[in-house]
Amino acid sequence: MRSGLLLEGVRPLGGPRQRILIKEGRIAEVGEHVGDRAAVRVDCTDLVALPALVDLHTHLRQPGGEHAETVASGTRAAAAGGYGAVVAMANTDPVADSVAVVEEVAHAAAGAACAVLPAGAVTRGLGGEALADIRGMAASRAAVRVFSDDGRCVHHSALMRDALRQIAAVGGVLAQHAEDPLLTVGAQVNDGRIADLTRLPGWPAAAEESIIARDCVLAAHEGARLHVCHVSTAGAVEVLRWAKARGIAVTAEVTPHHLLLTDDLALTGDPLYKVNPPLRAPEDVAALRRALAEGIIDAVATDHAPHAAADKTPPWCGARPGMLGLETALAVVAETLVETEAMGWADVADRMAVRPAHIAGAGRRFGRPLQRGEPASLVLIQRLPWQVRPADSLSLSRNVPYSGRSFTHRPVLTMLDGRITHDHHGLLNGAGPT
Repeated sequence: MRSGLLLEGVRPLGGPRQRILIKEGRIAEVGEHVGDRAAVRVDCTDLVALPALVDLHTHLRQPGGEHAETVASGTRAAAAGGYGAVVAMANTDPVADSVAVVEEVAHAAAGAACAVLPAGAVTRGLGGEALADIRGMAASRAAVRVFSDDGRCVHHSALMRDALRQIAAVGGVLAQHAEDPLLTVGAQVNDGRIADLTRLPGWPAAAEESIIARDCVLAAHEGARLHVCHVSTAGAVEVLRWAKARGIAVTAEVTPHHLLLTDDLALTGDPLYKVNPPLRAPEDVAALRRALAEGIIDAVATDHAPHAAADKTPPWCGARPGMLGLETALAVVAETLVETEAMGWADVADRMAVRPAHIAGAGRRFGRPLQRGEPASLVLIQRLPWQVRPADSLSLSRNVPYSGRSFTHRPVLTMLDGRITHDHHGLLNGAGPT
């Protein structure tokens, strides 16, 4: 649409009402009195505008797991959640440990509903024995900058040191799944009270905290960047606080489900609530919320993990861990932190767009200010109670942990470089790219 769009009454970062004029994929003007007679006017009164969100931790399952999710379905779900970009984890089949596979993922994402940034595996086949082709993936057309064996910890200390060294040399970041496998053999639920009540093997907090501490020390020695995936314990927060106070280049993410749900849900026996790391105690949830508000935890990342019904319906110990998260992440953050006034919308933009974009090496395109000359990649959010219904999900899977739960905010329109990728209410009535 060459004439452009004029979004009227919108509230950038939750501030005063403004008008945003969008032309040719970019923000042309922002202000109280902006006007353009040729532009299509859209009533966005009191909708909050944020930069399009960036997810550091998405499982798109392609290649190899297309029965649970594809790049097409996963990016549609991401756009519905307000995302402009997602980092696609490497635990596909085959594993994204080579130039060929990461370029296959990038090719599959051409024209998708959001940008896809392929992550590369740290070790070959996620085996934890030999490093993957880190230099090759970084130099490929996929331009990989995030490397992770997510789902598996890079446990061998010397291998971890070498990985940090190589990834630092290509300007990337190592995203670690912090879990000492020797402490979690057979683990199923949070250690302590819940493990005692369910009589299932417990997952100790020390398994997470000890790896984070080790890796922070290694990263400091190597001058490398470390990113900690899905932090889940109060103790892990204190390790991160210690490391950041010493100037160690470590960042961390927390999932929406670890901000909202507690380990008591394991008592239901419903495998929907089985996740890795497990849901933790209320005091851990409170510590994670405080850490996100403080900025000790840098980002919210969904760990969107779609599974077909056959993988989530067996009894607890036989079910696969993981939950959907892309379409509900912003609603959870709004509920737990904005509604409680622990964070404002500018903070949400920082933790869900700005910092994630920089961590992923995509800060030149995403997480940009909503101002003149910047890409028109944004999400509009409405305050209107709604209820989660798994059948409404755009994912191919239905393992949503919030079925029947009501939230007060939801994304209603997402734009990527001026292209409408999601329009929940039909605000633009089929208007094309600007």
